[in-house]
Amino acid sequence: MSISPPQAEAASTLEHQVYLSLQRLAADLGHQTAEVLKGSGLSLAQFNVLRILRGAGEDGLTCGEIGGRLITRDSDVTRLLDRLEKQALVTRVRSTQDRRVVLSSITPKGRDLLADLDAPLSTLHRAQLGALGPQKLRQVLALLDEVAAASRQVG
Repeated sequence: MSISPPQAEAASTLEHQVYLSLQRLAADLGHQTAEVLKGSGLSLAQFNVLRILRGAGEDGLTCGEIGGRLITRDSDVTRLLDRLEKQALVTRVRSTQDRRVVLSSITPKGRDLLADLDAPLSTLHRAQLGALGPQKLRQVLALLDEVAAASRQVG
């Protein structure tokens, strides 16, 4: 898989070339991840919601909190939660402190599904990125952190 820009884009700025390369790479990595998830019946967005809820612990999160933590912003988190609830992967309950607040939590079935996906996804990520080795991976993370910080200043 090459992420080098085509010749037609050679005249664009270096920043634009890097941007396009990152977009192509993200799309390729996402497609490969979606293939692993396909057997579980989860979309990437649904998987991310479950991953977020697993990390949140027993207290659960509101729809807004989940939306704020998603990798790709999905304006319809409620729809994602509806589908996950129909599959018995999440539960939703009203807060006892404020009845207007609905908290979503991952169910044991949802935890088991994620546990079943942990090893195949870890294998995929090693295949995708492992050739770089730990030192280069840390460098990539540091560079991406710098880009993210700069990006937050813009928008």
